[in-house]
Amino acid sequence: MKGGSDLPQAEVIRNPARTTGRRGSGVSIERRPHVIVVGNEKGGCGKSLCALHLVVALLREGYRVGALDLDTRQATLAACLAARTTFAQVHELALPLPERASVASARHDTRAEAEAEEAARFAAAMAALAGCEIVVVDCPGTDNFLSRLGHAHADTLITPINDSFVDFAVLAELDPITHAVGRPGLYSEMVWEARKRRFARDRGQIDWIVMRNRVAGGRRRHGPQDVGAALEGLSKRIGFRTLRGFGDRGVFRERFVQGLTLLDGEDPALGLWPGMGHVAARAELRALLGAIRRRPPRQ
Repeated sequence: MKGGSDLPQAEVIRNPARTTGRRGSGVSIERRPHVIVVGNEKGGCGKSLCALHLVVALLREGYRVGALDLDTRQATLAACLAARTTFAQVHELALPLPERASVASARHDTRAEAEAEEAARFAAAMAALAGCEIVVVDCPGTDNFLSRLGHAHADTLITPINDSFVDFAVLAELDPITHAVGRPGLYSEMVWEARKRRFARDRGQIDWIVMRNRVAGGRRRHGPQDVGAALEGLSKRIGFRTLRGFGDRGVFRERFVQGLTLLDGEDPALGLWPGMGHVAARAELRALLGAIRRRPPRQ
């Protein structure tokens, strides 16, 4: 997509083939798409990996899925889905594919002009994906206008963090000695603003799930209070649900750059032979889908 156009633009790639399935995840579908935003201000926590696996899992459940990448610099999700499309074409495989959209950053003399254009491009992308039942939005690992806009449109917000107090710091301040949790961090404040914007727009609420990735099995590495306990305490203060997410398993990443997931391993042509690691990873992915299904009742 070229910048500087007078009209809102969004690059949209249609998938003519519709995948059918049993919709076993039980995600509630309304007249408009259910928007799942994957976001965190910290990079390297597995946002795009989570987004890709969500897209493919929901496609395999039979949903019409759209994928929107708001990371205008790295565009990891968009690149992986493009690679997935190419892989399917080259190997003549019927891999499930979503409709895809991306939004380019705007360059203007003033921030107000740039944000107005990005807002128009975002609206155009969402309108182009309106025929989908679920839209998965991958946000950049930084605080910018497009990320804030994406968060404010979430029905479900998934925030992956690594199992460390370094990553915990984006959610809240932490005493370095006692690990006592202090005031909310910058990202938590951004989510609070997104919740206010969402409610002001359509009185909707954001179901926030913090997903703790790369958990070390059976070890307490952080002294008297581990990250999980700190998250549980913070969740009651600022309103999110916690989930033990993806373990540090190579099966999640081994074919990631090709746009393939552990759910694609049943096809012998892919050379992904399921083992015990795949079984455990599938259970973790099912737990994520189950957490999305269990939306809390409206207040």
